[in-house]
Amino acid sequence: MKNGYPIAQFKKLKDEVTRFMMMYQFALQELETKVEILKEEFHLLHDYNPIEHTKSRVKSIESIINKMQRKAVPFSLTSIKEHLYDIAGMRITCSFISDIYRVCDMLSKQSDLKVIEIKDYIKDPKPNGYRSLHMIVEIPVFMSNGVEYVRVEVQVRTIAMDFWASLEHKIFYKYNKDVPDELLSELKEAAENANKLDKQMERLNRDIAAIKEQQEDNEEEELARLLLSNEQFLLPASLIDVGEFKEQ
Repeated sequence: MKNGYPIAQFKKLKDEVTRFMMMYQFALQELETKVEILKEEFHLLHDYNPIEHTKSRVKSIESIINKMQRKAVPFSLTSIKEHLYDIAGMRITCSFISDIYRVCDMLSKQSDLKVIEIKDYIKDPKPNGYRSLHMIVEIPVFMSNGVEYVRVEVQVRTIAMDFWASLEHKIFYKYNKDVPDELLSELKEAAENANKLDKQMERLNRDIAAIKEQQEDNEEEELARLLLSNEQFLLPASLIDVGEFKEQ
């Protein structure tokens, strides 16, 4: 006997749990590969990369059990898969708000990736001021005995959104989730200020891009004028005695 189970039954349960967790790890690896390919493409072919950095994690068994208890749903591997969509998670951090929707669009166009749900907390922030774009995607994982379709939560946010969310999380844990009202008010104000900064940086980015495009257009026009001017002074080949330039 081990932990109240016969040895054979315990081994079977252990193998099932291990396989279950492996599915989520493999699904996350598949998603990480997709995102890395996008990053590499932008690095090699474009002047600008919308993805700053990424972070991934798979929930621990203990965290999964605690969340299932809070949800008060039956505990089984099938039930976990049906009720928890954030066992595997990836956070993608972008520079600008427009990049968030660009990344979301690129992922949505992946033929083997199915978008189950999108929650836009940028257009509709949470009451505490939290902003981010959440996607639930389903990824096929090919195991030895067949294919499993595994759901992964993807959070896409700007650097400012990520900074605010990280500090808000630390503050809540410091106060054991019992944060004084005056601090909650200040946290929401800080979220609004972070959003104003995001919008300002977005505008600056658009303005700089427009200036760069105008400069490139001006340079092309100047080059065209120079080429046209040079052509006016080119002599027809028939008027040039090329023989005198040959080696004697």
